[in-house]
Amino acid sequence: MESNFAHIISGSAGIGQRQVEATMALLDEGATIPFIARYRKERTGSLDEVQIAAIQTQYSKLQELAKRKETIYARLDEIGITNDELRQRIADCWDATELEDIYLPYKPHRKTRADIAIEKGLLPLAEEILKQRPMRLPDEESLQGARDILAQRIAEDEKSRNAIRREFSYTALLTTKAVKTKCDSPEAQNYKDYFDFKCPLKHIKSHQLLAIRRAEAEGFLRVDISPDSEKALDKLANLWLKAHNDTAYQVELAMEDGYKRLLKPAIETEFAALSKEKADQEAIRVFADNLRQLLLGAPLGRKRVLALDPGFRTGCKTVVLNEQGDLVTHDVIFLHNLQSTKRLEELIQKYRIEAIAIGNGTASRECEEMARKVVESLKLKVERTPQIFVVSEAGASVYSASKIAREEFPEEDVTVRGAVSIGRRLIDPLAELVKIEPKSIGVGQYQHDVDQTELRESLQQTVESVVNYVGVDVNTASKHLLTYISGLGPTLAQSIVDYRAEHGAFGSRKELLKVPKLGAKTFEQAAGFLRLKGKNPLDNSAVHPESYALVKQMAKDQGCSVAELIADEQKRAQIDLNKYVTAEVGLPTLTDIMKELAQPGRDPRGETEEFHFDEHVHTIDDLQAGMVLPGIVTNISAFGAFVDLGVHKDGLIHVSEMADRRVSNPQEVVKLHQHVRVRVIDIDRARGRIQLSLKGIKN
Repeated sequence: MESNFAHIISGSAGIGQRQVEATMALLDEGATIPFIARYRKERTGSLDEVQIAAIQTQYSKLQELAKRKETIYARLDEIGITNDELRQRIADCWDATELEDIYLPYKPHRKTRADIAIEKGLLPLAEEILKQRPMRLPDEESLQGARDILAQRIAEDEKSRNAIRREFSYTALLTTKAVKTKCDSPEAQNYKDYFDFKCPLKHIKSHQLLAIRRAEAEGFLRVDISPDSEKALDKLANLWLKAHNDTAYQVELAMEDGYKRLLKPAIETEFAALSKEKADQEAIRVFADNLRQLLLGAPLGRKRVLALDPGFRTGCKTVVLNEQGDLVTHDVIFLHNLQSTKRLEELIQKYRIEAIAIGNGTASRECEEMARKVVESLKLKVERTPQIFVVSEAGASVYSASKIAREEFPEEDVTVRGAVSIGRRLIDPLAELVKIEPKSIGVGQYQHDVDQTELRESLQQTVESVVNYVGVDVNTASKHLLTYISGLGPTLAQSIVDYRAEHGAFGSRKELLKVPKLGAKTFEQAAGFLRLKGKNPLDNSAVHPESYALVKQMAKDQGCSVAELIADEQKRAQIDLNKYVTAEVGLPTLTDIMKELAQPGRDPRGETEEFHFDEHVHTIDDLQAGMVLPGIVTNISAFGAFVDLGVHKDGLIHVSEMADRRVSNPQEVVKLHQHVRVRVIDIDRARGRIQLSLKGIKN
């Protein structure tokens, strides 16, 4: 069965069967996607994480389908069906829809009109009518019963269902109508564009469908998906009608009833689910892409940070963090208050603040202006003034009320915890954001409307991918960050932290094997993604311990130590990689090793940059069409990107305004938190909507 799975996956994914087989074997051995992609390139033919994840997804679905077949076989045994041909068809089928069609006539169901008619002994009459030969027809009650039997047979027939499916795929039209009793409510106005809406189902956009389904669930819309009924009935007529007489007319009546009452609603439900699934996948893909970009945000690094959580009435919660992100002190500073301004100056000077992090919520601009004035006034008093950064605070309130935050700061209230989170996001966004449930970070599109299990799995996989791509310092990482390292999980992450607390910093990767319950298999999966500064310079690189002997041999062949090989570009350039190829280690791994030796422990996330909003623009009333302004990309959807201009309302760059060329995916043009210059093209002040454009602007 495994080779059968590999053949199926290979055909659908366009990946070689041997590559699929190798990947499935590694997954069965408990290997993680990051580990396979990074350290098992020879076995998989250098498949990347996306390809490996696709194989894993299809493999899981095929395994579920195999379980479903066992359930079907058990049901057939229960009702005494021993048809060998039927069982062979089930065995050969690996399409979920086709399998359910095969099983449908035998599937348990509530008593139907056809079942009642069969109990009355009308099955022979139905069979005779289906032959469509001239015959003397019985009374209408008997005919109705026979038609009920035929209607169900036609609706459950595989050929009928496939014919109607094809018609749905070609001609299905999604139509929406407003529910008149609710359409005047303020909430309903969010869906005004769909009060009278029509679109071919195959052309509808993901965000449109998700908005429509949400409106339907909230009772504001009625939704219908229907193909061209005449064409659909013609397709059925070609399958079922064989003559032109009174008997054939009974079959035609049964066919029309079966289509309207049974077949059309069933296929409509099927296509509604399929289109929703497709829309979910697109929305989840966008969310995962955004999340990846957010997690890969450039860290400021170990600096002394003052973080401000802005507020008007209750003031700006202010915290001071040391280089490790530990809370030193906290206070409250009020805008437009002289004493507060002096207090801010004192904190900056006393704790030698190197950077100021300001949350981007309410009062952010006012808070930023106050901080800039204070920094300007300090230029003659301190050796180096702090840089000022505006930081996304999405999800900070979720973190501040979480169990994790209570464990970290049991003595502090939620306002202090939220401000700490803002500051730590500047120091290291990844280390802080892993503490928050991904869907609460606020970079999704209809994230609460999509399949929550698939969303959770996709986002979890994204976080795991990023954490392992960046790597973590095993001597400083929190248990929350360690949890996502390949092969670890919450229990082993806690064990590492406990061991560290008891024995001090790890001196080598090999010492990880002393952590309780961390065995050789886990070490194999995790070690390459954990970094530490010890005696062996390779411990602070992405070179896996299984390759240490190989690197040592390279150094020996060059007449130097490993440390000297890392430091000497000329010695590395003299290495002939082909000399080190073995049955287990090929050029892909050797090439990765050389890249890592050139830049051991390099953080791939780049450097963070300061940003300034236009000092003349503070509210939506300050905007005028034609203005070109600086902004920060805060979210990306399938239909465009949202940009913060510092006016408390994000503007939208529609995908049609992304460039002078056609853009199908906004992420081709912009990235999350990118600093951009945009042109204001329209302002709807009543609805708080700002339309922006990137056309003709160099970024």
